[in-house]
Amino acid sequence: MEKIKMTTPLVEMDGDEMTRIIWQSIKDQLILPFVDLKTEYYDLGLVKRDETNDQVTIDASNATKKYGVAVKCATITPNKQRMSEYNLKEMWKSPNGTIRAILDGTVFRAPIIIDSIKPAVRNWKKPITIARHAYGDVYKSVDMKVDEPGVAELVFTGESGKVQKVTVQKMNGGGILQAAHNMDKSIESFAHACFKFALDSNQDLWFSTKDTIAKVYDGNFKQIFEDVYNANYKEQFEAKGLEYFYTLIDDAVARVIRSEGGYIWACKNYDGDVMSDMVSTAFGSLAMMTSVLVSPDGKYEYEAAHGTVTKHYYRWRDGEKTSTNPMATIFAWTGAFKKRGELDNLPDLVRFGELLEQASLQTLQDGIMTKDLVALAEGKTRAVTTDEFILEIRQRLEKLI
Repeated sequence: MEKIKMTTPLVEMDGDEMTRIIWQSIKDQLILPFVDLKTEYYDLGLVKRDETNDQVTIDASNATKKYGVAVKCATITPNKQRMSEYNLKEMWKSPNGTIRAILDGTVFRAPIIIDSIKPAVRNWKKPITIARHAYGDVYKSVDMKVDEPGVAELVFTGESGKVQKVTVQKMNGGGILQAAHNMDKSIESFAHACFKFALDSNQDLWFSTKDTIAKVYDGNFKQIFEDVYNANYKEQFEAKGLEYFYTLIDDAVARVIRSEGGYIWACKNYDGDVMSDMVSTAFGSLAMMTSVLVSPDGKYEYEAAHGTVTKHYYRWRDGEKTSTNPMATIFAWTGAFKKRGELDNLPDLVRFGELLEQASLQTLQDGIMTKDLVALAEGKTRAVTTDEFILEIRQRLEKLI
C-alpha cells in the first residue's frame, strides 16, 4: 500500500532508557511501514542534553512553537545519582519543565480505559481528565537551609523602587526555607486552556486549590479563574449545559472519589502532579494514561505520563527480554498524528492515528498484555514481552488498514 503522506513535520523529541528503546520499536513496527513520516528530530536524551548544555531542549521547545505539534519520549530529570552515573556537567532541570515554561502550556492527562480492567474506585465509569498548571510553584521555587536563629523575610523590590516586605518566620534555631512564585499571565493562560479544553471536549470543569490556607497565593488563582470564566466563557458553558465550579482541594478529592468520572479536574502544579498519578493508578497503570501539553495559542506536545522505566532498561541492557507497557507512548504518537492531520486537513493521517489506537486497544481486549496489566485484568490473559506486544498490535493494525 502507498504510505500516508504528511505535509508539515512533527517535532520529535527522543528520550532515555527503556522508553527510548520502545520509541524506536514503535517507529519501526507501527509507524514507518504505514506513514511517510516527516519529523524535525531532537535528541533529548540526557547525554545530548549534557553535551549541549541543555540547549537542545530549548531548541525543541521553540520548534514546537514553530510547527505547532510535537511528540516526546520520556526523559530523565537527573539527581545526584544520575550526576555520577552519566558524569554530568551539572544537574540539569526537568526537560518537561523547560518545555512547559517556554510554551506557557497546561498539561491534560486522562486514563486509557479498557473493559477488562476495572478501576479501583468501583463507581468510576468514565475517564477523569487532570488539567495540571505547568508553571511555577514548588517547581520554580528556591530554598535554603539555615543553621542558626534569625529572621526570615520575603522582600519584593519593584521597578518603581517600591519595597514590600513580610516576615516569614522568626527562627529559633536551624531549619529550612522555601519561596515559590507564580505569574498572573501564566495563571490566566492556565484558565483559558482549561475552559477551552472543557468546551472542546464537552465536559464539566472543576477547579480546586487551598485558598482558606494560602489566602493570597491560592486566592489569586481562584479569583483569576472566576474573572476569566465570567468575561469569556460563562455564556458558552451555559449554552452547552456545562458546569464550572470552584471548591477546596480536600472537598474536590471527596467529590472525585464519589463521582462516576467524565469531567476535567483542574489543579495547581503540584496537586496535578500527584493527583494524575493517583487517578492513573486507580484506573490501572501510569502506562495507561495520555498526556498532552496545550499552549494558549494552540500548540500541542504529546508525551507519555510516566518515566523512563529504569529498572527494565538495566535488565534490557543485560540482555533480558522485558515486558514494558508501551501504550502511553503509542498514544503520544497517535495523539500527535491526529492533531497534525486535523491542522493540515489530512484525514488519512487522522484515520491512521485512530486505527493505531483501535489496534492497540483491541490487543488488550483480546487478553494480550504486558505483565503490569495481567494482574489487574479480568478474564483470560496472556503475558507477553514488549516486542511481542508491539507485533500483536501490528498484526491487528494491518487488518484494520
